[in-house]
Amino acid sequence: MNLSHIGMPSTRNDLTLGMKAIAYSHTGDSSVLNPVEREPGDPGAGEVRVRVVVSGVNPTDWKARESRPGGMPFDEIVPNQDGAGVVDAVGEGVSDLEVGDRVWVFLAAHERPTGTAQEFTVLPASRVVRLPERAGFDLGASLGVPAMTAHRALTVHEHGPSRLSPGALDGRVVLVQGGVGAVGHAAIQLAVWAGATVIATVSSDAKAELARVAGAHHIVQYPADDLARQILAIAPDGVDHIVEVAIATNAALDVEVAANHAAVGYFADNNGDEFTAPIRMSFAKNIRWQGLLLYTVGDEPMQTAAEDITAALTDGVLPVGEEAGLPLTWFSLDETAAAHDAVESGVTGKVLIRVSDDA
Repeated sequence: MNLSHIGMPSTRNDLTLGMKAIAYSHTGDSSVLNPVEREPGDPGAGEVRVRVVVSGVNPTDWKARESRPGGMPFDEIVPNQDGAGVVDAVGEGVSDLEVGDRVWVFLAAHERPTGTAQEFTVLPASRVVRLPERAGFDLGASLGVPAMTAHRALTVHEHGPSRLSPGALDGRVVLVQGGVGAVGHAAIQLAVWAGATVIATVSSDAKAELARVAGAHHIVQYPADDLARQILAIAPDGVDHIVEVAIATNAALDVEVAANHAAVGYFADNNGDEFTAPIRMSFAKNIRWQGLLLYTVGDEPMQTAAEDITAALTDGVLPVGEEAGLPLTWFSLDETAAAHDAVESGVTGKVLIRVSDDA
């Protein structure tokens, strides 16, 4: 292996000794995840190798591990789409990233067998973004799927902005359904940064406090028979953007509180595989139902999201930790199966894996 372009020191003394990874060779519950030793791999043209410091776990990671329609696309897969670390090597044609750059990565395992549950990962340079100095690796690994999904939900309104920046959502009302999940947390922070009035729904007093410290201006608790009345008391003309985690449960409520031309961005199938909504009120309000999936959204929206999220990070937005409204639950790399189980069980906040002692 050519080591002439290796920069920051590895967590191992000699890359030729291989690296530790967690992988699975068939789908199933978390017991299919096993430690393996493998070569780190060299980046090809347009690729970079990242020394992973922190790996982030999302619901999509355990769901892909549990079941893959059509079968396994590779003989062995290292899971986890998100992470943060240091550029360790660059391939031919990569000019905007350098060895030693601190970075966050997204969709590391999309159409590839090499996610972030390993000490080094090789991925396209287009999925690697510089991490501002003020942002830690824990924050970097918490971005990816959650923050990019939140960005998309806030930029699909027919008459709204396609980019987020301070003032982009001035005068608009955003409803974040489930304000303490990783997507909800990012949506609150990005919407507030962009100037919106933010209403968050939560299920407990403890979660209400998390939404409050995240920056939500108004918080309402469910279940409540008068939830729509409470929301409309805050926003008499209705809400403009709805970031929806449980459309099967909330579709009728969303229609009731929506403003004319509101956009409902839904990104999960929590509480059901199908949803129904009042037809007449939906078309009378010109409501846009917008599904959100990063894997199929296309390169341009993802690059736009990466740029806007980095700008927000530079402004000190999107902090993580309980004091910022997103509690962190940590696991070691050897505990990746337990990390997947924690996400599947619905632990509040963000689940992270400490891959390197630098975390």
